[in-house]
Amino acid sequence: MTTTLSPSPSPSPGPGAIATRPPTSRPGLLPAWLPPTAGAVALAAAAAAAAAVALPWLVNGYVIALAATGLVMAVLAMSAQLLVGLAGLPPLGQAAYLAVGAYTAATIATLTNLGPIQLLAATAGGAVAAAVTGLLAVRTRGTTFLMVTFGLGELLHAAANAWAPGGSEGVHVTPVVALPGLPAMVRPGWVYLYVLAGALLIGVGVAVLVRTRFALLLRGIAAHEPRMRADGHHTGRLLLAAYVIAGGIAGAAGALLIAVTRYVSPADAAMGVSALALAAALIGSGSMTGACTGAILLVVARDWVGGLLGGHGPTLLGLAFLLLAYLPRHRLAGLTIRFPRRRT
Repeated sequence: MTTTLSPSPSPSPGPGAIATRPPTSRPGLLPAWLPPTAGAVALAAAAAAAAAVALPWLVNGYVIALAATGLVMAVLAMSAQLLVGLAGLPPLGQAAYLAVGAYTAATIATLTNLGPIQLLAATAGGAVAAAVTGLLAVRTRGTTFLMVTFGLGELLHAAANAWAPGGSEGVHVTPVVALPGLPAMVRPGWVYLYVLAGALLIGVGVAVLVRTRFALLLRGIAAHEPRMRADGHHTGRLLLAAYVIAGGIAGAAGALLIAVTRYVSPADAAMGVSALALAAALIGSGSMTGACTGAILLVVARDWVGGLLGGHGPTLLGLAFLLLAYLPRHRLAGLTIRFPRRRT
């Protein structure tokens, strides 16, 4: 006896069922509303990394120096994004910890010009300064936190003018050596590659950090701090830890800065530098990639476009900050890659 197998008809949906469309093949480019696949993200990251490494052989010295400065500000923007994007605390004084890191690296440069040692010392210096001042800052929230960090930044700025080596004139440092046995980096292309390597190393560390349970707790504090306290979490200690880590990242940015400029002065702790980092974090809208992109764009607007317009870079930054304050919070969120949240 022969039996014929035929596909059974699919049952018709009941009156309360939700109709679904069968999956369709994706031709060519993905629709705009679909998230990028892991392969597309990896390909885009590889292309961006290749372009970044090849940049010194494609552009002139001014553009290379501009790109290196943009990378330094991208690291500072990651420091600000760690606070505003995860913990919901908008800082306006991160430039102070950048200056602490830069002065620490400049002091170490009198003993050794080895870049990794200066970077570690600057990170520690920024973290210690943030630990001392953060005891006051993390007691506040919202606009009060913004103003307290602004005040702390101005105090450190004034202290640098009064007591830092060189006073308001600043100090010059020797060129950095990337690794023992290598010559000092004088050409802009090698300095840029050193800063790029440092920024990527810090970025990898931040990428790991935002996927930890610690970052998940910070998001919980930003969403509903009283509930987190009710669950037994010490929110003050968690926020202080985040503030210290952000200060260490800002200090590392200071070490990278003196590798580019070979100079540090109290002007590096000015409020305008902190405002640029906060504006970049707001542009990123919760994304570390977006914050870095925003920092580079703001540096280009301040130094390059501002120069083409007769030195009106600060005016452009002020207009950008006003736009970020009053426009809807879409910004670059659709153009950047967000770090996935850790699932429990």
